[in-house]
Amino acid sequence: MTAAKPASRPLVPHFSSGPCAKRPGWNAQNLKDAALGRSHRATVGKAKLKQAIELTREVLEVPADYRIGIVPASDTGAVEMALWSLLGARPVTTIAWESFGEGWVSDIIKELKLKDVTKLHAPYGDIPDLSKADPASDIVFTWNGTTSGVRVPNADWISGKREGLTICDATSAAFAQELDWSKLDVVTFSWQKALGGEAGHGMLVLSPRAVERLESYKPAWPLPKIFRMTKGDKLNEGIFQGETINTPSMLCVEDYLDTLNWGKSIGGLKALMARADANTKVLADWKARTPWIDFLARDPSIRSNTSVCLKVVDPAITSLTPDAQSDFAKKLVALVEKEGAGFDFAHYRDAPAGLRIWCGATVEAKDVALLTQWIDWAFAETKAALPKAA
Repeated sequence: MTAAKPASRPLVPHFSSGPCAKRPGWNAQNLKDAALGRSHRATVGKAKLKQAIELTREVLEVPADYRIGIVPASDTGAVEMALWSLLGARPVTTIAWESFGEGWVSDIIKELKLKDVTKLHAPYGDIPDLSKADPASDIVFTWNGTTSGVRVPNADWISGKREGLTICDATSAAFAQELDWSKLDVVTFSWQKALGGEAGHGMLVLSPRAVERLESYKPAWPLPKIFRMTKGDKLNEGIFQGETINTPSMLCVEDYLDTLNWGKSIGGLKALMARADANTKVLADWKARTPWIDFLARDPSIRSNTSVCLKVVDPAITSLTPDAQSDFAKKLVALVEKEGAGFDFAHYRDAPAGLRIWCGATVEAKDVALLTQWIDWAFAETKAALPKAA
């Protein structure tokens, strides 16, 4: 049985989990003041980079004594800088429940070759027992698992009297979920996630405890130039004042400034989080009236409000092989994309088959609602096209 094709399409049909949708009202003309053709070391370049750091602090509500730096290679670069520069001084606890978290674990064990590592892992849709994280160890974790739609419920499990550092990949949580800065020593994210900025630049936020580690501990391995945050055993303060290690794109910087100013103009962090929550509620309401779809994250307290992951639970689909289920999901998404009604919302390649719909603050709730209508239509069409059982 097929369904009627919806009459309206989302105004902005971009639901990728990175790079994410541009902010509402975005226009290339907003970037006309970019310092193009100018050195990032010139007065104008340094001023814009410093402004990006200051606005990040204001909108994200980062404590005044935390350093904020713009670093190379997106969130990946920021995480790797932290891992290679800070780990090795203490035992390490790794917490992972999806692809990117598992990637950091692999780097810690296979590349840094650290031996005293405790691994707390859980399958897709679940989260490890966070109470087992040893406060005497350094703890590495993602705040929001982008490929599973599972996030930590809060930071209550992190000891306020911890001896080790907490290193948190917050790339799909920053600007959409409340980060407890008192429990976080290193936080990383990138511009292309919750604020819909352009790719290639990472953000590294360091607590005073992390700075103390950098100035008192030297890793046993050599550090590439783009990872080095100290000079003469002291923090290279320039990195955290806009004097970037490598050459940034001033066009991307201007775009980041534009979206930060937009976030500030609508009410700052609380307003940004509220928009993400409202978008996710649209999907929760849809799920409640749609018997064939469910959240991958079973527990609502750990369910993401940005990278929302869903699974098809229709018996006709769940009875298929995993490869066939994946093929079904891809065909459903392709049908919606062909109609120009929604792009890039299939499951991550390593994740269980289903849908992954970005609901961060730059997405409009009315567009999410329209997308669900197209998904309903595409589900009926794709299911009807399945080979009939003999």
